[in-house]
Amino acid sequence: LVETYSGSETTSLASTLYRYPVENGRRYHKYKEGEYWGPNDDQQNDQLDILHQIYLLLLDGKLFLAPIPDTPQKVLDVGTGTGLWAIDFADKYPSAQVVIGTDLSPIQPKWVPPNLQFEVEDAAEEWTYHPGTFDFIHVRGFYGCIRDWPAFYQQVLQNLKPGAWFEQVEYSVTWVSDDGTVPDDHVFKEWSDIFEEAGERIGKTFRIWAMQKELMLENGFAEVTEHRYKMPVGPWSSDPKLKEVGRWHLLECFQGIEGWAMALLTRVMGWSLEEVHVFLARVRAGLKDRKVHAYTSV
Repeated sequence: LVETYSGSETTSLASTLYRYPVENGRRYHKYKEGEYWGPNDDQQNDQLDILHQIYLLLLDGKLFLAPIPDTPQKVLDVGTGTGLWAIDFADKYPSAQVVIGTDLSPIQPKWVPPNLQFEVEDAAEEWTYHPGTFDFIHVRGFYGCIRDWPAFYQQVLQNLKPGAWFEQVEYSVTWVSDDGTVPDDHVFKEWSDIFEEAGERIGKTFRIWAMQKELMLENGFAEVTEHRYKMPVGPWSSDPKLKEVGRWHLLECFQGIEGWAMALLTRVMGWSLEEVHVFLARVRAGLKDRKVHAYTSV
C-alpha cells in the first residue's frame, strides 16, 4: 500500500483488499476487481510456486540473465505473485537498499528479508516512483495482463537508471510438438486458440512472448537480447534437464489449468460452468497421454 494514508485509512483500505470475491469456486483479487483473470487462491498460488521452480531449472539456478551490477541498490519486481522471486533476490543481495514487489493481490508472505517490501499496485496504471529509480526491473508472466504494451515499456524505461537493466519472462500459451503428436484437431490446439481469442476479446494479448523484443525496440530500448527455451509437457524428453523440467511442467499444468481457464471461459467466452468442466476433462486426458510430446515456449 502507498504510505500516504493515515493509520485508520490504511487499515480500512487494507481490510477491503482481503475481501476477495469467489466465483465458480475460485477466489480472485479485490483491488481493481476483474482486471486480472487468474485466481489468487491457494491452488493457483501453488501453481505459481511450481512455475518458479521450473524457471530455476531452466536457468540452472539463476534468478535472471541480465548482467546487472554486483551491488544493485533498488530493484522492482512487477507482478510479483506469491513473491518467491523477490524473496530469493532480496536474500541473494542483502546489500540491496530495497527490493519492491508489486501485485494486485496481497498474497505474499509476511515474514520476508528486511530489504524487501510488497505493495498493492496496478502496473497498468501510471507508476508513482521517481524517474530513474531502479537498477533492475523484473517482470514475469504478464501475458493477458496489459492493454497498452508501448505505454508499459515506456514506463519501465522512465523508471530505470541510465544504463540499468530490464528483464521480462513470458510463457507461450501455444502447445505444440515437433513430431506430429499434437495435430491440428488435438485438444491442445483448441486450448491455444481459445486463449488467443480470449486475449483479443479483452484487449490483452496472450502472445506477448512472441512480440516483446520488437515492442521493446520500438519503444526506446537500445539493446534487447532474447533467449528461448522449450518447456516439455511431461517427462518425455531424452535430455535429463528437460525431462526434469517436463515433470514439473506437467504438475504445474494439472495444478493450474482450471484457474487459467475458468474466468476467461465463463466471463469472456460465455461458456457455462458445465462446458468448462467438460473441456478441462479433455485437456487433462491430453496431459495424461504419454504418446503426446507437447511443449510450450518461454
